[in-house]
Amino acid sequence: MDRAMVEKHLQQAREHVASGELHLARQREIVAELISRGADVMEAKRLLTNFEESQVMHVAHVERLKAELLALTQGHEASG
Repeated sequence: MDRAMVEKHLQQAREHVASGELHLARQREIVAELISRGADVMEAKRLLTNFEESQVMHVAHVERLKAELLALTQGHEASG
């Protein structure tokens, strides 16, 4: 992938991470609200776990793209 494409993908991945943080925060609020009302939280907790797992993958994707961008930058510096 060329540098511009990696940068575009990295920006999108960072947006996914930011969005994921918002989803996680809201889902944690929902779980807390349900607990305070004495409601069944099984489905809400399952969804929270799914969000947490997705977030781990989003963060890992950001890290992979950052490493790819670094490798492209170092490769460009070595050839220039």
